[in-house]
Amino acid sequence: MQERSYLFVPGDRPERFDKAMASGAHGVILDLEDAVQPERKPHAREAVRQWLAQARQPVWVRINPADTAWHAEDCSLLAAPMVRGLMVPKAQDAEGLAQLAARLRQDQWLIPLVETVAGWFAAQAIARVPRVLRLAFGSVDFMSDSGIQGEGEEMHAVRTQLVLVSRLAGIAAPIDGVSVAIDDAAQLDSDVRRSRRFGFGAKLCIHPKQVAGVHEGFAPTAAEVAWAERVVAALAAGPLGAVTVDGKMVDKPIALLAQTILAEARPADPSR
Repeated sequence: MQERSYLFVPGDRPERFDKAMASGAHGVILDLEDAVQPERKPHAREAVRQWLAQARQPVWVRINPADTAWHAEDCSLLAAPMVRGLMVPKAQDAEGLAQLAARLRQDQWLIPLVETVAGWFAAQAIARVPRVLRLAFGSVDFMSDSGIQGEGEEMHAVRTQLVLVSRLAGIAAPIDGVSVAIDDAAQLDSDVRRSRRFGFGAKLCIHPKQVAGVHEGFAPTAAEVAWAERVVAALAAGPLGAVTVDGKMVDKPIALLAQTILAEARPADPSR
């Protein structure tokens, strides 16, 4: 199954942890950073530690940055069996990430959160750090750090670069940033469709009600599935020479795209 949705949950709200796990999100991130006020960070860490002691499904933990007083204790949560890995905020130091990666078990990973200008320029090195599963884009923080006013066309170049460095490094397509309008389904759909067009593979969520919309937005449309079926049918007919569909030639890249669309449209096998 391709992981499309990652849901943040404030680390100091343990009553929400189980609800998040039941939301259908492909990944749940227990957040010790932005969602928690400084005076509550020790309390949040202890709440996460206690919940992890009885957890039955793996989760991610977003730790505090390396230059904060909370970072070392946050990293101690790696000892919990149900911690799948760490989301690392303000990622911009590949060497520091590599040192953190060296502490992981073989079943644990890192998701560096690129949300500063320095992190964006270091993204290629960050993507190549061992145990990095995929990059995530902190678009809201990036706007603040960069001075870019808007995350539509103003961010096209930023998003494209993150997708390309991920492909070059051979890691999974990156995770796009949050949609801050929780109750605007139309805006969420527009945001997710843009993420998909740009080559992102997933999206960060800040509320459980966003999860279904993210999954729907990343799914191929009915028109795309119908086109892919026509391509596959034309190829299966096996004529010699060039094959055309809808008046356009079908070559290997087009055939692979059609197969990918049909694979994405296929319902997940619950037994796997």
